[in-house]
Amino acid sequence: MNEKEMIRISKRLALHLRHDPAALGLTLAPGGWVAVDALLRALKITREQLDEVVETNNKRRFAFDETGTRIRASQGHSVSVDLGLADAVPPDVLYHGTVPKFLDAILHEGLRPMKRHAVHLSATVDTARIVAARRGKPVILRVDAAGMAAAGHAFQVSANGVWLTATVPPEHLYRVG
Repeated sequence: MNEKEMIRISKRLALHLRHDPAALGLTLAPGGWVAVDALLRALKITREQLDEVVETNNKRRFAFDETGTRIRASQGHSVSVDLGLADAVPPDVLYHGTVPKFLDAILHEGLRPMKRHAVHLSATVDTARIVAARRGKPVILRVDAAGMAAAGHAFQVSANGVWLTATVPPEHLYRVG
């Protein structure tokens, strides 16, 4: 499959597994899971195409269950879903990438999930930079995750290594670059 086709399928997967499963007549089961067979029929793609997109997605946005018969988006949902992720102890520092136009509001109000269920944080500056670069010139914020955890904030980590938390108060944010 060529890169253009892979991107097209990946975007459709993200749309329907994260934001609008009903448009394909799908319903997310507990944990955000969808039957692979139903998804293949709805998207009119083959299992081979789906496997290739899941395996080669550089952000590992999608995951199969242990049987390979169900699939879900790893995080980033705007529809109501409980991914069933256990609380985890974060590293001392996490990172968030943004762009200059949002910086003042973030430093004043903190990070909020906006249309998603959780704030997404990265374990490395490089990952945060890549995420932010999709929207423009990246600005990197360091998150005092250890301080947040000590203050009672809960963290989870998704299957693809994205750290999730409900909010990040401004007192736990520091501009890196």
